Amino acid sequence: MLIAHLSDLHLRAPGQLYQDLVDSNAMCLAAIHHLVKLVPQPDLVLVSGDIVDTGMQAEYALAAELLCLIPQPVFVIPGNHDEREAFRACFGHQPYVARTGPLHFDVDDQGPVRILGLDVTVPGAHHGDMDDAACLWLEARLAEEPGRPTIVMMHQPPFDSGIPFIDTYHCRQGNRLAAIVARHPAVERILCGHIHRFMQLRFGGTMLVTAPSTTTAIALRLHDDAEPASFIEPPAMLLHHWRPKVGLVTHFVPIGTFRGPLPFF
Repeated sequence: MLIAHLSDLHLRAPGQLYQDLVDSNAMCLAAIHHLVKLVPQPDLVLVSGDIVDTGMQAEYALAAELLCLIPQPVFVIPGNHDEREAFRACFGHQPYVARTGPLHFDVDDQGPVRILGLDVTVPGAHHGDMDDAACLWLEARLAEEPGRPTIVMMHQPPFDSGIPFIDTYHCRQGNRLAAIVARHPAVERILCGHIHRFMQLRFGGTMLVTAPSTTTAIALRLHDDAEPASFIEPPAMLLHHWRPKVGLVTHFVPIGTFRGPLPFF
């Protein structure tokens, strides 16, 4: 089973630039073109939040138009830049999208790996939170199929990355998530966005990875008084490849056209 993972598209209304500097819409389209040329093709596509930048209807209209170019099933969760009800209005025709409340989802019919979308966003705020309702929902879902390989996707990472200006907006009460996951060893991976960088660490007895953005990268500034900044680095995505007796392998995939293939390895 092959799972493509995009994140932090930050789509703007047509003709507008992300942060008035970067054409995030064109970069998202380039990512989609790259994705549809992959061989073999992914079985499904995950997008871990910040689908749009300001939560406006025109941005979601573009999101719907672009994501429809992907031939595989696409599963999305909101990020802190999304607006929950506008998100629901855009994607609510999809059967996995909750009609009320947080936008958690459970996809168990797409292959050997089960996908749980965990909405930890706090409407009107930029941080996330593992509140009581999120904990109860996740614990109950994991208890339903305790032996099945499972991915948990969320937006804000539940740990401090070491980049101080983004860690202010992490998912709070991450220790609660770690405790739940530790009780369910079938969780193969926790997938996050938000950081606009690829990171990985051991968390709750499993592996947690953050996906790069299809647009700008948060500056890797690991000192306490670091000023907020971003770079226009090559955009990228992740591919998660599940195989029996191997498990889940995560690949970092730069988006673009590169010299090669060359006849050596």
